Amino acid sequence: MSENIELPPIADVPTPDHIEEDDHWWFASRTLVINTLMQQVLPRTDGLKLLDIGCGAGNMIHHLSRYGQVKGLEVDARPVRQARLRGYDVDLFDAQDPFPFDDASFDVASALDVIEHVDDDLAVLNEAYRVLKPGGHMVVTVPAFMFLWSHNDVINAHKRRYTAGELEARLKEAGFSIKRLSYNNFFVFPLAAPLIMLRRGNEPDLASHHLQEDEYQVEMEPASPLVNTALTVVGKVEAGLIKAINLPFGTSLIAIAQKPA
Repeated sequence: MSENIELPPIADVPTPDHIEEDDHWWFASRTLVINTLMQQVLPRTDGLKLLDIGCGAGNMIHHLSRYGQVKGLEVDARPVRQARLRGYDVDLFDAQDPFPFDDASFDVASALDVIEHVDDDLAVLNEAYRVLKPGGHMVVTVPAFMFLWSHNDVINAHKRRYTAGELEARLKEAGFSIKRLSYNNFFVFPLAAPLIMLRRGNEPDLASHHLQEDEYQVEMEPASPLVNTALTVVGKVEAGLIKAINLPFGTSLIAIAQKPA
């Protein structure tokens, strides 16, 4: 299966500053919220060493690279191959195993829509805690609320969705203190929640590397240019709001936590 795919070496090519996924409103909005909170919470925002856990094809590495040098880990050989072809430093590795790094090696660790995929989410957070320097930061995003479970969770091979309380408890159990914890996709939630429940059993058939051998990631549900533009604007408004307050509900969650100095 994917383990038999030959991996190219780390590509010695310029890394892209824009990839196709950036144009989708969901990716664009999530990226904006992540950057907004990282710039607000991190004591400095350049020259850092970052670890992107479960990085996939490196869809976020070019954004994280603005903060410093990024190392990626990914369990599936197909997205690793794509990430390397993009020029990213990504290793094939199961994040539920002990990380191949010394203690206190990184300033920032990220798990962006990752820990909902694994059986032992605490194992991933424990290892992230270990390899972070004292005072280092952990950035986590996850899908919210089990009642929003849909076909999208199935094709993404999710194990669970989280409430804010559950994510906070997991992070604290690993030893982190919470700096920011908020729901996001707040404005989308009133429309998305009933739509998800109404469409159950009649969702669009999207490609997924969990189901098809010739895919390297899950296909995002397409949106018309008008809808995509409108939702991207909504995401920008939300990023401005989330800078000031933690939002009380949404379809996703974002947390920035810190290892005690």
